[in-house]
Amino acid sequence: MTLRILPAVLAVTLALAASASPQAGDDAWLAKIRRDHPRMFFNRDTWPSVKEHVLSPECAEAYAKLLADCDKYPAKPVCSDFGPVSSLPSTPIKPVREWGLEAAKCAFAWRMTGEQKYLDKAKEMLRVSIDAYHAAYRNRRAVHWYSHGRILAICAYDWIFEGLSDDERRAIAVPLLRHVDDVQPGKGKPFVTRLNYGRPPSGWYGTRALPWYAGLAAYGDGICDELALKLIKTGRAGALEMVEYRDRSAGDDGGLSVGVPEYSMGAYPWAHFNFFHTWRSATGENLARNYPHLGLFMNWVWWNAIPRADQKRPFCYGFGDGQHTQNFLPAGSLYEHALQYALFFRDADPDSARLAATLQGYAPNRNVGADWPMYPFLLPSNHGVKPFTEEELDARQPKARHFEFLGQTFMRSGRRPDSTYCLFTAGSKTTVHKHYDENNFVIFKNDFLALDSGTRAVETDTQLRYYYAQTVAHNCVLVHRPGEPMPEHWGRTSNEPEAKVGHGGQVSGAAKVLAFATNPMFSYIASDAAPVYQRKATAAVRQFIHVQPDYFVVYDRVDAADPSYLRQWLLHTENEPSVEGGTVRADCGRGRLFCETLLPADASLAKVGGPGREYWASGKNWEMDAKFEKSAEAYARKIGVGTYFGKWRLEVSAPVGAKETRFLHVLTAADTSRESPVRAARADEDGRDGVTLSIPGGALDGKTGLLKVTCLFNRAGTVGAEVRCSLADASGATVAERNFVLDNTIQPQSGVFPDEH
Repeated sequence: MTLRILPAVLAVTLALAASASPQAGDDAWLAKIRRDHPRMFFNRDTWPSVKEHVLSPECAEAYAKLLADCDKYPAKPVCSDFGPVSSLPSTPIKPVREWGLEAAKCAFAWRMTGEQKYLDKAKEMLRVSIDAYHAAYRNRRAVHWYSHGRILAICAYDWIFEGLSDDERRAIAVPLLRHVDDVQPGKGKPFVTRLNYGRPPSGWYGTRALPWYAGLAAYGDGICDELALKLIKTGRAGALEMVEYRDRSAGDDGGLSVGVPEYSMGAYPWAHFNFFHTWRSATGENLARNYPHLGLFMNWVWWNAIPRADQKRPFCYGFGDGQHTQNFLPAGSLYEHALQYALFFRDADPDSARLAATLQGYAPNRNVGADWPMYPFLLPSNHGVKPFTEEELDARQPKARHFEFLGQTFMRSGRRPDSTYCLFTAGSKTTVHKHYDENNFVIFKNDFLALDSGTRAVETDTQLRYYYAQTVAHNCVLVHRPGEPMPEHWGRTSNEPEAKVGHGGQVSGAAKVLAFATNPMFSYIASDAAPVYQRKATAAVRQFIHVQPDYFVVYDRVDAADPSYLRQWLLHTENEPSVEGGTVRADCGRGRLFCETLLPADASLAKVGGPGREYWASGKNWEMDAKFEKSAEAYARKIGVGTYFGKWRLEVSAPVGAKETRFLHVLTAADTSRESPVRAARADEDGRDGVTLSIPGGALDGKTGLLKVTCLFNRAGTVGAEVRCSLADASGATVAERNFVLDNTIQPQSGVFPDEH
């Protein structure tokens, strides 16, 4: 396939791109900044090819829409909502109505057409917007949670620089840069309601992102050089810190500093792509080549995606601070993000680029430029990268993937809509938008069978803070200490007495992952979450085995600091489960989950949920915003998917009085035609608790028959396990055997196809 590259997008050779990463403290890089304008996203050298591409058939529709939008914009735009605010600091406020986005569109239209009306509109939009920025700051209110509009206002100034007089340049640049400087963190600065500074572990879409663009737009122009120099140096240092953090957090697996798809697949990627684009247009260097791990982000997206039978928008797992309305993969920007990844990383990591091209097929739209209007004209749809076939991916990828930095381990039986999928959470190195959910698991087969309950809803209700983020809302273990405080989370605070007392959950920190292994027969992870329970537990080890294709063995060693502390094992389901003896059955859509409690032998099983008790914790039902719930339920009925609020839970309670508790559970994921779980029998040995699963039609070493899988766990001392597999033919004779000793090692994985490294 012929590789098509726009000069505006890849203006330099790959040899130039391979230069060393610039250091934040070295000022030699300043000599590389172009002195002419434009220099943001394109420059005088690349503009002719950009213009040629804009006028090509590929861009005809986007260009016509841009001009039509610009023609509709008022010649005398008016800003609003920059006055004082009276709401609580944590409550969302109305953003300022400013015109940065529209100014950028008009500036681009002027560059394309040379028509004075577009230049005049852009200038007036910048003037009124800058006035609004300063008015908002005087009134101690944030312009917006995001910096998008102001970055685009800065771009508009750069793009029309050649059409401005010296006085006009000064009238725009000086107050614009002063505003950017005002909203940076610093001692003695006034409090501003809902001002989002945003540090490198976050999305980098708050005010800290602004200095790079403001400084770049005005550097060396003789207008406000001292302030421009300060901002460009501060902005570059911050942007490099952000990019380097993201590269480290991706590691050799992938990811983007936060494990919540709504964030990392939403606004987060723009921060590094905008920086890469503007660095290249200003210096001629493709900085992305120095951060190859960033390209693996699409590998993380791939493992998050659960395909649907109707081939519509995939599901994801509902992790962290994401809504649980439909648990759809947040793919609104997936096509555009995938274009960026395929473009920047096709040479540094061809497999990642191909995976990005593959994921374009999962995008629900082909929209480009909704937030950043220049991208339809800078990102060629034909990037020359060939997608993988499903067969290639099935044959070359493992059954499980451990993303170490994000503390997420994905397990699956295949990549079909009717395959079994699981996410296990442990060992996260970041708490950004993460819950108190170490050692949690989510299971999907045909629908969500074991899920995270509650929902983010709206930021003005209390469920977010006091239920949804707490351990009780997840498939974890509770250790109840009387009078324990409620762990902190963001969201609306409550003065109710129930808001002061925790419900047996985790407090802070991360579990320590002890072991991870995967092979075609099973996947295994072990982790100790005792540090997260702090002084309540001396051990909180969960050993989790996914036996292919549909079975899960969960063994928990929970040692309480005080024998009187109640310990409970939780399983959340969307609908009411049935309980018969030690076996639970719960349906969701076309899926069915069986759960058998094998230990403790004298455990008590109870259901919690139903009207008035759906989100029960700390002696209260933490209801979500009624308007949000009504709207979400109505939409779910309309499309036939969701909601996944998890309105029921199973509580398996161990008798109190002993410091040591052992939970052993077997879960079977199936469709609703299955009437009974996998046959499971206790198989204890000296010092080890175990269970044997009997799986008809199993396979081992290329043979089929009755497969028996025995899982044995050390009851005390060193954490360890053993898995024994044996296959019997129709006569009952053993025809194949395999034994696996699972010690405390973590199987290394790297790249899209880790088994090939």
